[in-house]
Amino acid sequence: RTTMKSLRFISAEAFVSNAEFARKSLGAVAHDLFPLLFKASYLLEQGEVIHDLVENWPLFDFNMGKLLGATLDYEEDLSHRTCSVCLESCLTGLRDHVLNQSSPYMKKLKVVDLTGIKDVEVQFCKCKKTMGRWARTQLLSKLCSDLLVYLQQAQCNPGTFEVSINVLIDLFVTERNYELVVQALLKKCSCPLKICCVAFRSDNLTLQKFFYIIKLTDPSLLRKLEIVHNVHLEMEHLEMLFNRIHFPLLMSLTLPARTFNVRRFTAMDEQTLTNIGKKMSEMTQLTELSMPFSILTGRIQKLLSPLKTPLKMLDVSNCSLNHADMAFLANSFHANHLEALDLSGHDIPELYLSTFFKLLSHCSSVLRSLTLEDCNIQDTHVNMLILGLSPCQKLQEFKFIGNPLSSQALKHLFTFLCELPMLKNVEFPVPRDCYPVGITYPIDDASVCRFDHQKYERVAEELNLILFQANRDDVKASTPLFGSYDAAVQETNNELEAYLIKSFKETLEKFTSSFNKMS
Repeated sequence: RTTMKSLRFISAEAFVSNAEFARKSLGAVAHDLFPLLFKASYLLEQGEVIHDLVENWPLFDFNMGKLLGATLDYEEDLSHRTCSVCLESCLTGLRDHVLNQSSPYMKKLKVVDLTGIKDVEVQFCKCKKTMGRWARTQLLSKLCSDLLVYLQQAQCNPGTFEVSINVLIDLFVTERNYELVVQALLKKCSCPLKICCVAFRSDNLTLQKFFYIIKLTDPSLLRKLEIVHNVHLEMEHLEMLFNRIHFPLLMSLTLPARTFNVRRFTAMDEQTLTNIGKKMSEMTQLTELSMPFSILTGRIQKLLSPLKTPLKMLDVSNCSLNHADMAFLANSFHANHLEALDLSGHDIPELYLSTFFKLLSHCSSVLRSLTLEDCNIQDTHVNMLILGLSPCQKLQEFKFIGNPLSSQALKHLFTFLCELPMLKNVEFPVPRDCYPVGITYPIDDASVCRFDHQKYERVAEELNLILFQANRDDVKASTPLFGSYDAAVQETNNELEAYLIKSFKETLEKFTSSFNKMS
Protein backbone atom coordinates (compact mmCIF):
# COMPACT_ATOMS: atom_id res chain seq x y z
CA ARG A 1 0.00 0.00 0.00
CA THR A 2 1.41 3.36 -1.05
CA THR A 3 1.10 6.03 1.61
CA MET A 4 0.06 9.45 0.36
CA LYS A 5 2.46 12.33 0.87
CA SER A 6 1.56 16.01 0.99
CA LEU A 7 3.36 18.51 -1.24
CA ARG A 8 5.07 19.81 1.90
CA PHE A 9 6.48 16.35 2.64
CA ILE A 10 7.58 15.82 -0.98
CA SER A 11 9.35 19.19 -0.84
CA ALA A 12 10.99 18.21 2.47
CA GLU A 13 12.26 14.97 0.91
CA ALA A 14 13.70 16.90 -2.02
CA PHE A 15 15.39 19.34 0.38
CA VAL A 16 17.07 16.68 2.58
CA SER A 17 17.98 14.33 -0.28
CA ASN A 18 20.95 16.60 -1.04
CA ALA A 19 22.66 16.26 2.34
CA GLU A 20 25.41 18.82 1.70
CA PHE A 21 22.95 21.50 0.56
CA ALA A 22 20.48 20.75 3.39
CA ARG A 23 23.15 20.96 6.10
CA LYS A 24 24.42 24.32 4.81
CA SER A 25 20.88 25.72 4.61
CA LEU A 26 19.50 24.73 8.03
CA GLY A 27 20.23 28.18 9.47
CA ALA A 28 17.67 29.69 7.10
CA VAL A 29 14.93 27.12 7.82
CA ALA A 30 11.86 28.18 9.84
CA HIS A 31 11.80 26.49 13.25
CA ASP A 32 8.37 24.93 12.74
CA LEU A 33 9.69 23.01 9.71
CA PHE A 34 12.27 21.03 11.71
CA PRO A 35 9.83 18.19 12.63
CA LEU A 36 8.81 17.80 8.96
CA LEU A 37 12.45 17.71 7.81
CA PHE A 38 13.32 15.23 10.57
CA LYS A 39 10.71 12.70 9.45
CA ALA A 40 11.68 13.12 5.79
CA SER A 41 15.37 12.60 6.70
CA TYR A 42 14.50 9.52 8.76
CA LEU A 43 12.52 8.01 5.88
CA LEU A 44 15.42 8.57 3.48
CA GLU A 45 18.03 7.52 6.10
CA GLN A 46 19.95 10.76 5.72
CA GLY A 47 22.12 10.33 8.83
CA GLU A 48 24.16 13.52 8.46
CA VAL A 49 21.05 15.67 8.05
CA ILE A 50 19.39 13.99 11.07
CA HIS A 51 22.50 14.72 13.15
CA ASP A 52 22.50 18.41 12.19
CA LEU A 53 18.74 18.80 12.72
CA VAL A 54 19.06 17.47 16.28
CA GLU A 55 22.25 19.44 16.97
CA ASN A 56 20.41 22.64 16.02
CA TRP A 57 16.96 21.65 17.33
CA PRO A 58 15.15 24.94 18.03
CA LEU A 59 12.06 23.65 19.87
CA PHE A 60 11.31 22.93 23.54
CA ASP A 61 10.83 19.18 23.13
CA PHE A 62 11.97 16.35 20.86
CA ASN A 63 9.54 13.41 20.98
CA MET A 64 10.58 10.50 18.73
CA GLY A 65 7.18 8.80 18.89
CA LYS A 66 5.33 11.93 17.76
CA LEU A 67 7.94 12.98 15.21
CA LEU A 68 7.97 9.58 13.49
CA GLY A 69 4.28 8.74 14.00
CA ALA A 70 1.43 9.34 11.56
CA THR A 71 1.15 13.00 10.53
CA LEU A 72 -1.06 14.93 8.11
CA ASP A 73 1.91 15.34 5.76
CA TYR A 74 2.83 11.63 5.76
CA GLU A 75 0.55 9.08 7.41
CA GLU A 76 3.01 6.19 7.64
CA ASP A 77 4.25 5.50 11.17
CA LEU A 78 8.06 5.20 11.12
CA SER A 79 8.47 4.65 14.88
CA HIS A 80 8.99 0.90 14.29
CA ARG A 81 12.09 1.61 12.18
CA THR A 82 14.99 1.18 14.58
CA CYS A 83 17.47 2.05 11.86
CA SER A 84 21.02 2.10 13.27
CA VAL A 85 22.19 4.92 10.99
CA CYS A 86 19.24 7.16 11.94
CA LEU A 87 19.27 6.46 15.69
CA GLU A 88 23.02 6.83 16.08
CA SER A 89 22.89 10.13 14.17
CA CYS A 90 20.06 11.22 16.43
CA LEU A 91 21.91 10.49 19.68
CA THR A 92 25.26 11.91 18.58
CA GLY A 93 23.36 14.99 17.36
CA LEU A 94 21.93 15.31 20.86
CA ARG A 95 25.43 15.22 22.36
CA ASP A 96 26.60 17.87 19.91
CA HIS A 97 23.51 20.00 20.68
CA VAL A 98 24.99 20.37 24.18
CA LEU A 99 28.48 21.17 22.85
CA ASN A 100 27.28 23.54 20.10
CA GLN A 101 28.86 26.95 20.75
CA SER A 102 25.69 28.92 19.95
CA SER A 103 24.31 31.12 22.71
CA PRO A 104 22.64 29.16 25.55
CA TYR A 105 19.61 31.43 25.06
CA MET A 106 19.17 29.85 21.62
CA LYS A 107 18.99 26.40 23.17
CA LYS A 108 15.36 25.82 24.06
CA LEU A 109 15.46 22.02 24.13
CA LYS A 110 14.50 20.68 27.57
CA VAL A 111 12.93 17.26 27.01
CA VAL A 112 13.92 14.42 24.69
CA ASP A 113 11.54 11.43 24.63
CA LEU A 114 12.98 8.24 23.12
CA THR A 115 10.28 5.94 24.56
CA GLY A 116 8.10 5.94 21.44
CA ILE A 117 10.55 3.78 19.45
CA LYS A 118 9.11 0.31 18.79
CA ASP A 119 11.31 -2.77 18.30
CA VAL A 120 9.77 -5.13 15.72
CA GLU A 121 10.86 -8.26 13.87
CA VAL A 122 10.81 -7.02 10.26
CA GLN A 123 12.78 -3.87 9.43
CA PHE A 124 12.27 -1.86 6.27
CA CYS A 125 15.29 0.44 6.48
CA LYS A 126 17.78 0.21 3.61
CA CYS A 127 20.82 -0.30 5.85
CA LYS A 128 19.18 -3.44 7.36
CA LYS A 129 21.06 -2.78 10.59
CA THR A 130 18.98 -2.10 13.68
CA MET A 131 19.70 -0.44 17.00
CA GLY A 132 17.64 -2.22 19.63
CA ARG A 133 16.75 -1.18 23.14
CA TRP A 134 19.96 -2.62 24.65
CA ALA A 135 22.16 -0.84 22.09
CA ARG A 136 20.28 2.45 22.61
CA THR A 137 20.87 2.11 26.37
CA GLN A 138 24.55 1.41 25.72
CA LEU A 139 25.06 4.33 23.33
CA LEU A 140 23.22 6.94 25.40
CA SER A 141 25.12 5.91 28.55
CA LYS A 142 28.43 6.13 26.68
CA LEU A 143 27.58 9.55 25.23
CA CYS A 144 26.69 10.87 28.70
CA SER A 145 29.99 9.61 30.14
CA ASP A 146 32.03 10.92 27.17
CA LEU A 147 30.27 14.28 27.41
CA LEU A 148 31.26 14.70 31.05
CA VAL A 149 34.89 13.79 30.33
CA TYR A 150 34.99 16.29 27.46
CA LEU A 151 33.41 19.08 29.53
CA GLN A 152 35.98 18.53 32.29
CA GLN A 153 38.95 18.61 29.90
CA ALA A 154 38.02 21.18 27.25
CA GLN A 155 37.62 24.94 27.37
CA CYS A 156 33.85 25.13 26.87
CA ASN A 157 31.47 28.04 26.65
CA PRO A 158 30.32 28.66 30.28
CA GLY A 159 26.72 28.47 29.02
CA THR A 160 27.27 24.80 28.15
CA PHE A 161 27.20 23.91 31.86
CA GLU A 162 23.78 25.54 32.16
CA VAL A 163 22.24 23.19 29.59
CA SER A 164 19.89 20.65 31.19
CA ILE A 165 17.96 18.19 29.04
CA ASN A 166 15.84 15.36 30.43
CA VAL A 167 16.18 12.28 28.20
CA LEU A 168 13.28 9.86 28.69
CA ILE A 169 14.30 6.32 27.75
CA ASP A 170 13.40 2.65 28.27
CA LEU A 171 16.62 1.20 29.73
CA PHE A 172 17.69 -2.41 29.08
CA VAL A 173 20.53 -3.53 31.34
CA THR A 174 22.49 -6.79 31.32
CA GLU A 175 25.84 -7.82 32.80
CA ARG A 176 27.58 -6.61 29.63
CA ASN A 177 26.47 -2.96 29.78
CA TYR A 178 25.88 -2.73 33.54
CA GLU A 179 29.03 -0.74 34.51
CA LEU A 180 28.56 1.81 31.74
CA VAL A 181 24.90 2.46 32.67
CA VAL A 182 25.74 2.68 36.39
CA GLN A 183 28.41 5.32 35.70
CA ALA A 184 25.98 7.37 33.59
CA LEU A 185 23.28 7.21 36.29
CA LEU A 186 25.72 8.06 39.12
CA LYS A 187 26.86 11.22 37.29
CA LYS A 188 23.37 12.27 36.21
CA CYS A 189 23.39 15.42 38.37
CA SER A 190 26.49 16.89 36.73
CA CYS A 191 25.70 15.80 33.14
CA PRO A 192 23.72 18.14 30.84
CA LEU A 193 21.95 15.06 29.40
CA LYS A 194 19.95 13.60 32.29
CA ILE A 195 18.81 10.00 31.80
CA CYS A 196 15.20 9.64 33.00
CA CYS A 197 14.30 5.95 33.10
CA VAL A 198 10.62 5.40 32.29
CA ALA A 199 10.85 1.63 31.76
CA PHE A 200 13.54 -0.75 33.00
CA ARG A 201 14.35 -4.27 31.80
CA SER A 202 16.96 -6.45 33.47
CA ASP A 203 18.44 -9.72 32.16
CA ASN A 204 21.55 -11.68 33.22
CA LEU A 205 22.24 -9.73 36.41
CA THR A 206 23.09 -10.82 39.94
CA LEU A 207 20.56 -9.77 42.56
CA GLN A 208 23.11 -7.48 44.18
CA LYS A 209 23.66 -5.56 40.94
CA PHE A 210 19.94 -5.45 40.19
CA PHE A 211 19.12 -3.96 43.62
CA TYR A 212 21.90 -1.40 43.23
CA ILE A 213 21.00 -0.16 39.76
CA ILE A 214 17.24 -0.08 40.32
CA LYS A 215 17.79 2.50 43.10
CA LEU A 216 19.86 4.65 40.73
CA THR A 217 17.10 4.79 38.10
CA ASP A 218 14.85 6.94 40.33
CA PRO A 219 12.03 4.39 40.87
CA SER A 220 9.54 7.19 41.54
CA LEU A 221 9.47 7.81 37.74
CA LEU A 222 9.34 4.16 36.69
CA ARG A 223 6.23 3.07 34.78
CA LYS A 224 7.34 -0.37 33.64
CA LEU A 225 9.63 -2.90 35.36
CA GLU A 226 10.68 -6.15 33.64
CA ILE A 227 12.88 -8.62 35.52
CA VAL A 228 13.19 -11.43 33.02
CA HIS A 229 15.95 -13.95 32.25
CA ASN A 230 18.64 -15.09 34.69
CA VAL A 231 17.84 -12.73 37.52
CA HIS A 232 17.29 -15.16 40.39
CA LEU A 233 14.57 -13.21 42.12
CA GLU A 234 12.52 -15.28 44.54
CA MET A 235 9.55 -14.33 46.69
CA GLU A 236 11.55 -13.13 49.69
CA HIS A 237 13.68 -10.91 47.40
CA LEU A 238 10.52 -9.44 45.87
CA GLU A 239 9.20 -8.63 49.34
CA MET A 240 12.55 -6.98 50.15
CA LEU A 241 12.40 -4.96 46.91
CA PHE A 242 8.89 -3.68 47.66
CA ASN A 243 9.78 -2.89 51.29
CA ARG A 244 12.87 -0.88 50.33
CA ILE A 245 11.70 0.87 47.19
CA HIS A 246 8.42 2.58 46.30
CA PHE A 247 7.08 2.56 42.75
CA PRO A 248 4.22 5.09 42.83
CA LEU A 249 3.81 5.32 39.02
CA LEU A 250 4.43 1.66 38.16
CA MET A 251 1.88 0.45 35.60
CA SER A 252 3.47 -2.78 34.38
CA LEU A 253 5.39 -5.49 36.29
CA THR A 254 7.03 -8.60 34.81
CA LEU A 255 8.59 -11.13 37.17
CA PRO A 256 11.07 -13.88 36.27
CA ALA A 257 10.18 -17.59 36.12
CA ARG A 258 9.85 -19.36 39.48
CA THR A 259 9.53 -16.18 41.56
CA PHE A 260 6.79 -18.04 43.44
CA ASN A 261 6.70 -21.74 44.30
CA VAL A 262 3.86 -22.71 46.65
CA ARG A 263 4.91 -26.38 46.68
CA ARG A 264 7.60 -25.58 49.23
CA PHE A 265 5.66 -22.96 51.18
CA THR A 266 5.98 -22.57 54.94
CA ALA A 267 3.77 -20.49 57.25
CA MET A 268 6.34 -17.69 56.90
CA ASP A 269 6.07 -17.87 53.09
CA GLU A 270 2.29 -17.45 53.34
CA GLN A 271 2.86 -14.24 55.29
CA THR A 272 5.42 -13.08 52.72
CA LEU A 273 2.87 -13.62 49.93
CA THR A 274 0.29 -11.63 51.89
CA ASN A 275 2.81 -8.80 52.36
CA ILE A 276 3.59 -8.75 48.62
CA GLY A 277 -0.14 -8.51 47.84
CA LYS A 278 -0.45 -5.55 50.22
CA LYS A 279 2.57 -3.79 48.71
CA MET A 280 1.19 -4.28 45.20
CA SER A 281 -2.13 -2.77 46.34
CA GLU A 282 -0.21 0.46 47.10
CA MET A 283 0.81 0.62 43.42
CA THR A 284 -2.40 2.34 42.39
CA GLN A 285 -1.34 2.65 38.73
CA LEU A 286 -0.52 -1.08 38.30
CA THR A 287 -2.65 -2.54 35.48
CA GLU A 288 -0.28 -5.09 33.87
CA LEU A 289 1.10 -8.13 35.70
CA SER A 290 3.17 -10.92 34.19
CA MET A 291 4.45 -13.82 36.31
CA PRO A 292 4.90 -16.84 34.01
CA PHE A 293 6.31 -20.22 35.13
CA SER A 294 5.72 -19.59 38.84
CA ILE A 295 3.82 -22.21 40.84
CA LEU A 296 0.83 -20.34 42.26
CA THR A 297 -1.66 -23.16 42.87
CA GLY A 298 -4.48 -21.92 45.09
CA ARG A 299 -2.81 -18.55 45.83
CA ILE A 300 -4.04 -16.23 43.06
CA GLN A 301 -6.74 -14.76 45.30
CA LYS A 302 -4.28 -14.00 48.09
CA LEU A 303 -1.97 -12.22 45.63
CA LEU A 304 -4.50 -10.32 43.53
CA SER A 305 -7.49 -9.61 45.79
CA PRO A 306 -5.74 -6.72 47.63
CA LEU A 307 -5.28 -4.81 44.35
CA LYS A 308 -7.45 -1.69 44.22
CA THR A 309 -6.96 -1.06 40.49
CA PRO A 310 -8.31 -3.61 37.96
CA LEU A 311 -5.70 -5.37 35.84
CA LYS A 312 -5.83 -4.87 32.08
CA MET A 313 -3.12 -7.42 31.31
CA LEU A 314 -2.49 -10.71 33.14
CA ASP A 315 0.04 -13.40 32.23
CA VAL A 316 -0.20 -16.48 34.44
CA SER A 317 1.08 -18.94 31.85
CA ASN A 318 2.37 -22.24 33.25
CA CYS A 319 1.51 -21.23 36.83
CA SER A 320 -0.27 -24.50 37.78
CA LEU A 321 -3.57 -22.76 38.56
CA ASN A 322 -6.36 -24.87 40.04
CA HIS A 323 -10.16 -24.53 39.85
CA ALA A 324 -10.26 -22.12 42.82
CA ASP A 325 -7.77 -19.81 41.06
CA MET A 326 -9.81 -19.79 37.85
CA ALA A 327 -13.05 -19.24 39.79
CA PHE A 328 -11.48 -16.23 41.53
CA LEU A 329 -10.34 -14.74 38.21
CA ALA A 330 -13.76 -15.31 36.60
CA ASN A 331 -15.59 -13.61 39.49
CA SER A 332 -13.07 -10.88 40.32
CA PHE A 333 -13.42 -7.23 39.31
CA HIS A 334 -10.36 -7.72 37.09
CA ALA A 335 -12.35 -9.93 34.69
CA ASN A 336 -14.34 -7.08 33.13
CA HIS A 337 -11.19 -5.08 32.37
CA LEU A 338 -8.76 -7.69 30.96
CA GLU A 339 -7.51 -6.58 27.54
CA ALA A 340 -4.71 -9.17 27.37
CA LEU A 341 -4.81 -12.63 28.97
CA ASP A 342 -2.32 -15.51 28.85
CA LEU A 343 -3.41 -18.84 30.36
CA SER A 344 -0.95 -21.03 28.43
CA GLY A 345 0.18 -24.33 29.91
CA HIS A 346 -3.11 -25.16 31.68
CA ASP A 347 -5.34 -28.09 30.73
CA ILE A 348 -8.42 -25.90 30.36
CA PRO A 349 -10.89 -28.57 29.08
CA GLU A 350 -9.97 -31.02 31.82
CA LEU A 351 -9.68 -28.66 34.80
CA TYR A 352 -12.11 -25.76 34.44
CA LEU A 353 -13.82 -25.51 31.05
CA SER A 354 -17.04 -23.76 32.17
CA THR A 355 -15.18 -21.42 34.56
CA PHE A 356 -12.79 -20.40 31.77
CA PHE A 357 -15.72 -19.55 29.47
CA LYS A 358 -17.27 -17.51 32.28
CA LEU A 359 -14.02 -15.52 32.52
CA LEU A 360 -13.95 -15.13 28.73
CA SER A 361 -17.54 -13.83 28.66
CA HIS A 362 -16.74 -11.22 31.33
CA CYS A 363 -13.72 -9.82 29.47
CA SER A 364 -15.14 -10.28 25.93
CA SER A 365 -16.10 -6.62 25.43
CA VAL A 366 -12.52 -5.36 25.99
CA LEU A 367 -10.26 -8.36 25.20
CA ARG A 368 -7.58 -7.56 22.58
CA SER A 369 -5.08 -10.40 23.05
CA LEU A 370 -5.70 -14.03 24.10
CA THR A 371 -2.96 -16.65 24.44
CA LEU A 372 -3.91 -20.29 25.02
CA GLU A 373 -0.78 -22.25 24.10
CA ASP A 374 -0.45 -25.91 25.23
CA CYS A 375 -3.95 -25.90 26.73
CA ASN A 376 -5.09 -29.33 25.43
CA ILE A 377 -7.77 -27.76 23.19
CA GLN A 378 -8.94 -30.57 20.89
CA ASP A 379 -11.30 -30.90 17.92
CA THR A 380 -14.25 -31.59 20.22
CA HIS A 381 -13.78 -28.21 21.90
CA VAL A 382 -13.66 -26.05 18.75
CA ASN A 383 -17.40 -25.31 18.52
CA MET A 384 -17.46 -24.25 22.17
CA LEU A 385 -14.35 -22.12 21.62
CA ILE A 386 -16.05 -20.39 18.68
CA LEU A 387 -19.09 -19.65 20.88
CA GLY A 388 -16.81 -18.23 23.58
CA LEU A 389 -14.83 -16.05 21.15
CA SER A 390 -17.85 -14.75 19.19
CA PRO A 391 -18.50 -11.79 21.54
CA CYS A 392 -14.79 -10.84 21.49
CA GLN A 393 -15.22 -8.32 18.70
CA LYS A 394 -12.15 -6.29 19.73
CA LEU A 395 -9.78 -9.27 19.61
CA GLN A 396 -6.62 -8.35 17.69
CA GLU A 397 -4.38 -11.30 18.55
CA PHE A 398 -5.08 -14.99 19.18
CA LYS A 399 -2.23 -17.43 19.92
CA PHE A 400 -2.92 -21.13 20.40
CA ILE A 401 0.29 -22.98 19.46
CA GLY A 402 0.77 -26.49 20.86
CA ASN A 403 -2.87 -27.64 20.95
CA PRO A 404 -3.81 -31.07 19.46
CA LEU A 405 -6.06 -29.79 16.65
CA SER A 406 -6.53 -31.47 13.27
CA SER A 407 -6.28 -29.72 9.88
CA GLN A 408 -10.07 -29.91 9.55
CA ALA A 409 -10.66 -28.31 12.95
CA LEU A 410 -8.21 -25.50 12.11
CA LYS A 411 -10.05 -24.76 8.86
CA HIS A 412 -13.35 -24.61 10.76
CA LEU A 413 -11.81 -22.26 13.34
CA PHE A 414 -10.21 -20.03 10.68
CA THR A 415 -13.54 -19.65 8.88
CA PHE A 416 -14.91 -18.21 12.13
CA LEU A 417 -11.82 -16.07 12.86
CA CYS A 418 -12.43 -14.20 9.59
CA GLU A 419 -15.52 -12.73 11.25
CA LEU A 420 -13.58 -10.98 14.02
CA PRO A 421 -13.23 -7.45 12.57
CA MET A 422 -10.18 -6.27 14.57
CA LEU A 423 -8.11 -9.47 14.27
CA LYS A 424 -4.55 -8.90 13.01
CA ASN A 425 -2.38 -11.76 14.25
CA VAL A 426 -3.01 -15.50 14.64
CA GLU A 427 -0.45 -18.06 15.82
CA PHE A 428 -1.79 -21.55 15.12
CA PRO A 429 -0.37 -25.02 15.89
CA VAL A 430 1.09 -27.55 13.48
CA PRO A 431 -1.96 -29.77 12.81
CA ARG A 432 -2.03 -33.00 14.83
CA ASP A 433 -2.31 -35.05 11.60
CA CYS A 434 1.06 -33.68 10.43
CA TYR A 435 2.79 -35.46 13.34
CA PRO A 436 3.40 -39.24 13.58
CA VAL A 437 0.51 -41.28 14.99
CA GLY A 438 0.77 -41.60 18.77
CA ILE A 439 2.43 -38.24 19.42
CA THR A 440 1.71 -37.04 22.96
CA TYR A 441 0.91 -33.50 24.03
CA PRO A 442 2.44 -31.20 25.19
CA ILE A 443 5.09 -32.04 22.59
CA ASP A 444 8.66 -31.93 23.91
CA ASP A 445 11.33 -29.75 22.25
CA ALA A 446 13.05 -32.79 20.70
CA SER A 447 9.89 -33.81 18.81
CA VAL A 448 8.37 -30.44 17.98
CA CYS A 449 10.04 -30.26 14.52
CA ARG A 450 9.42 -33.91 13.60
CA PHE A 451 6.33 -33.43 11.46
CA ASP A 452 5.43 -33.72 7.77
CA HIS A 453 6.60 -30.30 6.58
CA GLN A 454 5.09 -30.64 3.10
CA LYS A 455 1.68 -31.48 4.51
CA TYR A 456 1.95 -28.57 6.95
CA GLU A 457 2.75 -26.17 4.08
CA ARG A 458 -0.34 -27.40 2.17
CA VAL A 459 -2.57 -26.86 5.23
CA ALA A 460 -1.04 -23.43 5.91
CA GLU A 461 -1.79 -22.44 2.28
CA GLU A 462 -5.41 -23.58 2.71
CA LEU A 463 -5.77 -21.58 5.92
CA ASN A 464 -4.35 -18.47 4.25
CA LEU A 465 -6.71 -19.05 1.33
CA ILE A 466 -9.65 -18.99 3.77
CA LEU A 467 -8.42 -15.59 4.99
CA PHE A 468 -7.87 -14.32 1.43
CA GLN A 469 -11.32 -15.40 0.21
CA ALA A 470 -12.88 -13.57 3.15
CA ASN A 471 -10.90 -10.41 2.22
CA ARG A 472 -8.85 -10.76 5.40
CA ASP A 473 -5.35 -10.45 3.98
CA ASP A 474 -4.78 -7.97 6.83
CA VAL A 475 -4.50 -10.98 9.18
CA LYS A 476 -1.03 -12.49 9.65
CA ALA A 477 -1.15 -16.25 10.36
CA SER A 478 2.01 -18.10 11.42
CA THR A 479 3.41 -21.00 13.45
CA PRO A 480 6.43 -19.85 15.48
CA LEU A 481 7.44 -23.24 16.88
CA PHE A 482 9.77 -21.83 19.52
CA GLY A 483 7.67 -18.87 20.66
CA SER A 484 6.82 -15.41 19.40
CA TYR A 485 9.48 -12.92 18.42
CA ASP A 486 11.06 -11.16 21.40
CA ALA A 487 13.16 -8.17 20.36
CA ALA A 488 15.05 -8.08 23.67
CA VAL A 489 16.00 -11.77 23.54
CA GLN A 490 16.94 -11.48 19.86
CA GLU A 491 19.28 -8.57 20.60
CA THR A 492 21.05 -10.20 23.56
CA ASN A 493 20.82 -13.91 22.66
CA ASN A 494 24.63 -14.33 22.49
CA GLU A 495 24.99 -13.08 26.06
CA LEU A 496 22.03 -15.22 27.16
CA GLU A 497 23.54 -18.36 25.58
CA ALA A 498 26.96 -17.66 27.15
CA TYR A 499 25.29 -17.25 30.56
CA LEU A 500 23.40 -20.54 30.19
CA ILE A 501 26.57 -22.41 29.16
CA LYS A 502 28.44 -20.90 32.15
CA SER A 503 25.60 -21.90 34.51
CA PHE A 504 25.53 -25.44 33.10
CA LYS A 505 29.31 -25.73 33.46
CA GLU A 506 29.19 -24.54 37.09
CA THR A 507 26.40 -27.01 37.90
CA LEU A 508 28.37 -29.82 36.28
CA GLU A 509 31.48 -28.91 38.26
CA LYS A 510 29.53 -28.90 41.54
CA PHE A 511 28.01 -32.30 40.68
CA THR A 512 31.43 -33.74 39.80
CA SER A 513 32.96 -32.34 43.00
CA SER A 514 30.14 -33.82 45.13
CA PHE A 515 30.43 -37.16 43.34
CA ASN A 516 34.21 -37.27 43.91
CA LYS A 517 33.74 -36.55 47.64
CA MET A 518 31.23 -39.39 47.89
CA SER A 519 33.67 -41.72 46.11
